[in-house]
Amino acid sequence: MFWKYLMNLITNDVAIDLGTANTLVYVKGHGIVVNEPSVVALETETKRIIAIGEKAKEMLGKTPREIKAIKPMKDGVIADFEITEAMLRDLILRSQQKKFLVHPRVIVAVPSGITEVEKRAVKDSAVNAGARKVFLVSEPLAAAIGVNLPVHEPYGNMIIDIGGGTTEIAIVSLSHIVDHRSIRIGGDEMDEAIVSFLRKKHNLYIGESTAEKMKMKIGSAYPMKDELKMEVRGRDLISGFPVSIKISSQEIREALSETISEIVNAIKRLFEETPPELSADIADRGVVLTGGAAQLKGLGQKIRETIDLPVTLVENPLTAVVMGSGKILDNLEEYKKVLIPNI
Repeated sequence: MFWKYLMNLITNDVAIDLGTANTLVYVKGHGIVVNEPSVVALETETKRIIAIGEKAKEMLGKTPREIKAIKPMKDGVIADFEITEAMLRDLILRSQQKKFLVHPRVIVAVPSGITEVEKRAVKDSAVNAGARKVFLVSEPLAAAIGVNLPVHEPYGNMIIDIGGGTTEIAIVSLSHIVDHRSIRIGGDEMDEAIVSFLRKKHNLYIGESTAEKMKMKIGSAYPMKDELKMEVRGRDLISGFPVSIKISSQEIREALSETISEIVNAIKRLFEETPPELSADIADRGVVLTGGAAQLKGLGQKIRETIDLPVTLVENPLTAVVMGSGKILDNLEEYKKVLIPNI
């Protein structure tokens, strides 16, 4: 008992939602202490890191040749091992209120469709970044726990987590994922679709940061009662000069239509394959929507129209996964069944 008390004093165990768009860190006993964009800025020649998180994101598309700002995560998994490791090390150290004498245990939430090689890459990155022991949990299970769904009970719960790089659709029962779809489509693909649409329709070239702002401000998946407009600055592809034009929410909806259709069709296919007993539970309880990209206006309504079931967007969709991972961290014995077996 004394040893356990001493360990709690000298280390702060952490739970991490290692996302394509944002990385969130939860510290046991303190809640969410880090919420930063998953972006790293470094010197091109020396590879020395000069900024991580929000400061690095501000540099996207604005750096000289000597500096580059990159996203080390792609489609929910590690695209650049070394940079991800450095980012994790920085965020883990930043989350510790005191220099740890004993390295923390770390829980990392990962996509349900992750491969064995990708799992190993995540675990190795966390260990090299300073973790004493690493546990992995599937993102939809973590999100379900984070929004207080009764995951231990013999009832079917359907959760859809739409992040920056992946859309996780899962049916959860008895502490396990009964069936799932993990498609590598999310908020980043929406941004890319807006960039491509404006290039083709208006000969306007914009960066993904501008596209993200447009998506958040006037983007929608379903017709709005009051449609919106936004003035956008970019480069004219014909003249090469900076221009400013007004873009409507109808146009952004058109730009996003194909990406939204892929997400909705994946949800529909999973639901069609669901056993009737679980389908009945889901019909009673409805569908829960989490993830940063789930905040797109009208997305819940679009899904509801497709599957003809109630769809609830949770109050804090961006933090559902890390809060669920934090609950697991606080009660490892109770939630050990939800953890991905060691590889």
